[in-house]
Amino acid sequence: MKKFLVFVLISISCANLFAQKSKKATPENGSDWNRPKLVVGIVVDQMRYDYLTRFYNKYGNDGFKRLMNQGFDCRNNHFNYIPTYTGPGHASVYTGTTPKYHGIIGNNWYDKEIKETIYCAGDEGVSPVGTDSPSGKMSPHRLMTTTFGDENRMFTQFKGKTIGVALKDRGAILPAGHTANAAYWFHGSDEGRWITSSFYMKELPQWVIDFNKSGNSASYMKTWDTYYNIDTYVESGLDLNEFEGGFKGKETATFPYDLNAIKEKNGYFDILKTTPYGNSMTADFAIAALDGEQLGQDKITDVLTVSFSSTDYVGHNFGVNSKEIEDTYIRLDLDLARLFKALDDKVGEGEYTVFLTADHGAVEVPAYLHSVKIPSGYLNNSDSKKKFDAFMKKDFGHDDLVENISNNQVFLNREKIKELGLDLDDVQDAIVEELLSYENVYKAYTAQTMASTSFTTGVEELLENGFNQKRSGDVLVVQDPAFISYGRTGSTHGSGFNYDTHVPLLFYGKGIKQGHTFERTVIPDIASTISSLLGVSFPSGATGRPLGFLLK
Repeated sequence: MKKFLVFVLISISCANLFAQKSKKATPENGSDWNRPKLVVGIVVDQMRYDYLTRFYNKYGNDGFKRLMNQGFDCRNNHFNYIPTYTGPGHASVYTGTTPKYHGIIGNNWYDKEIKETIYCAGDEGVSPVGTDSPSGKMSPHRLMTTTFGDENRMFTQFKGKTIGVALKDRGAILPAGHTANAAYWFHGSDEGRWITSSFYMKELPQWVIDFNKSGNSASYMKTWDTYYNIDTYVESGLDLNEFEGGFKGKETATFPYDLNAIKEKNGYFDILKTTPYGNSMTADFAIAALDGEQLGQDKITDVLTVSFSSTDYVGHNFGVNSKEIEDTYIRLDLDLARLFKALDDKVGEGEYTVFLTADHGAVEVPAYLHSVKIPSGYLNNSDSKKKFDAFMKKDFGHDDLVENISNNQVFLNREKIKELGLDLDDVQDAIVEELLSYENVYKAYTAQTMASTSFTTGVEELLENGFNQKRSGDVLVVQDPAFISYGRTGSTHGSGFNYDTHVPLLFYGKGIKQGHTFERTVIPDIASTISSLLGVSFPSGATGRPLGFLLK
């Protein structure tokens, strides 16, 4: 009898142990994979890497420095393709690949099929939500591959949310991907509200309606002056100089700027985009989204993508060396600190993961570079076009063989070339030889070369990674370093030179080691790294590698 009781007790104990193990393994109780509750991807538009180091002593301890000193700093991080524009940049960060595969080859590009220039996020098939303006007719339908947010949505059977936030529509839409619950962007003009499109929903959720009614954007229509005494901004050039654009209605591009007084001449609420207050509004809205969308409130990972766009607007207007750009980053540091504090409070410190990078860098104002004897300048596109048209007429007897020239690419009329019995490769080669003779043309390659040759280094590799066979042009042109097609004030971007490719890459939070590396990393590595952290499939076109050395 005793042996029987012992046998029964052992059997019951084993059954309970088996049941406990089985219970732990069930999906309802979560797996042993220690995922963050929330992944926050931050893209700072037009942020050069040296903004981290140049303004380091002006930052507090809770913004950029929190990521740099408590997280992992990839100090040799680059874009590995051309062109370095906003649309391709945001797409590449979140898809883990380059325009060669994800298809976003510019902000705008010439569509060879419909013979029109199109916008990367434009979609006539959707309706605005939150406004009657066509600025709401946007979606990610031109993005050809998935994002890590898409993969997380599918992995969690669409229980994990993805929300995109940015002033710029493309900065919210492309990171959020195809399956996002929502992407929200800012419509300025005389409205000053956050909007979306019918791609995501039929009407704005109540929390967004309430936010728009709160007067948040109107509260920032005030004077923009330097956060600290302007005399301490020794990391930047003189406040009054000839290299900055400024605002209409103000004679000089100098502090302070009374935004309320000049808003009518500068697009009303659109003026806020070109001040650090645009970033503050973005941070406010992102923090509101944490509660409004209930992000990071359970063990199923959510994704929040935030793009700070004002840094790009300020850079284009005032330039890399301006006191305006320094003040913008000082204030962005404070906004980041507010966002991280909200994440600590609402999601829990140690329960979320953040990465911060940029969509491209920027060149110093060429007029400024020229003043300090560095080779630089501005392209004379009008003269070049006249010379090029004359060449086409002389060599081929026709001046209608070119359909479009944009984004440093030449698009040929292939039907006309075929009709005339010309060889497409011969025409491409002849154009390359011609363009190489032009002043300030650094390199030129044909589409045939890009499609048939595998490059592993240099500008050629960057061109190849940015070349999409169906969407890119017949001839690709690279200008001399620091020679741009732009006005004589303010900075721009788009090249494959270091000033445009070298951008920050910081990781922080759950699953991330503390440290830094000078090993070269590239933008497509980000999505593969986050996918590995979450244990989800890599995005469909991902070419980046997981940065295992920074994962715990």
